[in-house]
Amino acid sequence: MVTRIFVIDNGGQWTHREWRVLKYLGVDARIFPNNTPFDKLVEEGVDGLVLSGGAPRIGLKEELGRCAEYLDRADFPILGICAGHQFIARHFGGEVQPAEVPEFGKVEIIIDAKHPIFKGLPKKSIAWASHNDEVTIVPQDFVILAHSESCRVEAMAHKERAIVGLQFHPEVEHTEYGAQIFENFIEMCKE
Repeated sequence: MVTRIFVIDNGGQWTHREWRVLKYLGVDARIFPNNTPFDKLVEEGVDGLVLSGGAPRIGLKEELGRCAEYLDRADFPILGICAGHQFIARHFGGEVQPAEVPEFGKVEIIIDAKHPIFKGLPKKSIAWASHNDEVTIVPQDFVILAHSESCRVEAMAHKERAIVGLQFHPEVEHTEYGAQIFENFIEMCKE
């Protein structure tokens, strides 16, 4: 049975790259606008969602279509990238603020905690970042998974549900283990 992972388009510049990586890895990947009703995604047989990045600063304060509904109702894994990650933090009671040191380009990611999303990755690797804002307070039900020199929350995960946020971009080729991260997310969606 083919795994179906849908990319929710929040207006990010690399939404199609997320879709393309998933397709390349053998997933039935599709892109849906972020105002798609949750029930429509269920009807289409969703096994997992990727909440894409968005336009600059969108993760700081704006709503992301129906992403709140997806987070409240999903019983399948969700991966938030950049603005998607920031929205997850805000939705569950965390905070997002302008970064003291915005990250643009290659950054060294240091993994702080074991999690299926980082299975098989070394403790340190290079990833691509592109953000002015960052999660400054992690929601109560989340743990920090990774950091960089200038960003304390490069990755976080819900303690009980399969919800993960990544501040960096695994879909771009400059991220050393980006494809592996997506493969790990696919495995999460098969469970």
